[in-house]
Amino acid sequence: MRRLYLFDTTLRDGEQSLGITLNVREKLEIAKQLATLGVDILEAGFPASSPGDFESVKIIGREVKGITVCGLTRCVKKDIDLCAEALKEAENPRIHTGIAVSPIHMEKKLRLKPEQVIQKAEEAVRHAKKYLNDVEFYAEDAFRSDYDFLAKIFERVIAAGATVVNIPDTVGYATPWEFGELVSYIKTNVPNIDRVKISVHCHNDLGMATANTLAGIMAGADQVEGTINGIGERAGNTALEEVIMAMYTQKDRYGIDLAVNTREIAATSRLVSSITGVPVPSHKAIVGTNAFMHASGIHQDGILKEKQTYEIIDPETIGVPRNQIVLSARSGRHALKHRLEEIGYKLEDSQMNTLYEEFLLLADKKQEIYDEDLHILMGTGIPEQNRIKVKNISVATSGKQSATAAVTLEIQGTEITDAAIGNGPVDAVFKAIDRIIGKEVRLEDYSIKSVSRGKEALGNATVKIFADGNYYVGKGVSTDVIDASAHAYADAVSKLS
Repeated sequence: MRRLYLFDTTLRDGEQSLGITLNVREKLEIAKQLATLGVDILEAGFPASSPGDFESVKIIGREVKGITVCGLTRCVKKDIDLCAEALKEAENPRIHTGIAVSPIHMEKKLRLKPEQVIQKAEEAVRHAKKYLNDVEFYAEDAFRSDYDFLAKIFERVIAAGATVVNIPDTVGYATPWEFGELVSYIKTNVPNIDRVKISVHCHNDLGMATANTLAGIMAGADQVEGTINGIGERAGNTALEEVIMAMYTQKDRYGIDLAVNTREIAATSRLVSSITGVPVPSHKAIVGTNAFMHASGIHQDGILKEKQTYEIIDPETIGVPRNQIVLSARSGRHALKHRLEEIGYKLEDSQMNTLYEEFLLLADKKQEIYDEDLHILMGTGIPEQNRIKVKNISVATSGKQSATAAVTLEIQGTEITDAAIGNGPVDAVFKAIDRIIGKEVRLEDYSIKSVSRGKEALGNATVKIFADGNYYVGKGVSTDVIDASAHAYADAVSKLS
């Protein structure tokens, strides 16, 4: 069994694709869950890109222990200096620096000759080594590069002190057999390759990111890079949960040792989806809601006779329990806490008290509370400090389009009421909230969908706003769509500084 290292870039490559800015609290919550899952390296951000990213990397490095915390840089000394400063308190820090190496990138984007690119790469690695021993070098767009040139630049950066070399398929152009051949080529043609770990970083533009990553592993890669739920630029990155479970289900084929707790996969996926506002498709491999559902009569018959006929993964392996208890308005705190723990949530008593009140309010409207409801409650039922709370909404409509909404918000303990006229009830509510907060906010996206079962199913509203030069996502749930929309909008504006 050989050791494979998991490098998670949800908070860097994943976040930069969202069109939103996660705050430090949100990033830290995801980082701690990734540590619980058991990733080996966590890329916390790009410190030189913004003060917010610098602060996030700094706090995650200080707070999250037991794993390597990494920051991204370009081959620019100032980037590297800021990254080293951000990682100063990290237990196991790593600087991840690199440069583009394909002909089109070097000529059109960098406007540098190949030898100039090698020189910048060497200088960057040497500069990073002044701060840290652990330095990873990425060769952006490696798959579309000249392989002899790629081998040459890797040889030079290894000589300069790199401890990991990263082979990215930056635009998702490779096929599995080609990508495997590239990794094999590097192992064979870089004289000092035995001094470093080889990492692979694949994008999903042609739908082959996971397959390419697995081909890289079979060819000898020591580290894989990806994101939870596969979020990332354009069509996304390699979904780490898919790589983990592909190797888990076929241990003998891969001969890989992974220091990961698979039972945390479902909880990690839900947390990332909830915080980022990016829903997991129902048909998504491993973590989609349909992944363990069987609709066909033939399939159901097979499952009842022997689950392995159509189920290659036991749902409990990823933290999805088989046995459920029925929750209703008559259920006590103990029953609720037990069910939450079964589906992967652990709460302090003070958090439990707050959530239980939210649970009872929902249970009064629904005859039965399902797991989907609990996941939504966990995303909204424990308010953060200083969060803007919706206390009351009153809506009156006149005609087909016009509506008037009066909204009461609680902001830092003070209740404020205002009203507005809008193009329908939801628009009127949003405008009333805008009047109360007194900020110029632009609504970029709005959606609402049913997220649970039963006659009084929960509506899950998601809004994306633009304000102060950044994007923010808010979520709200209720059996009433206007109420859900108001809570989502208030959640988004709560994140404004």
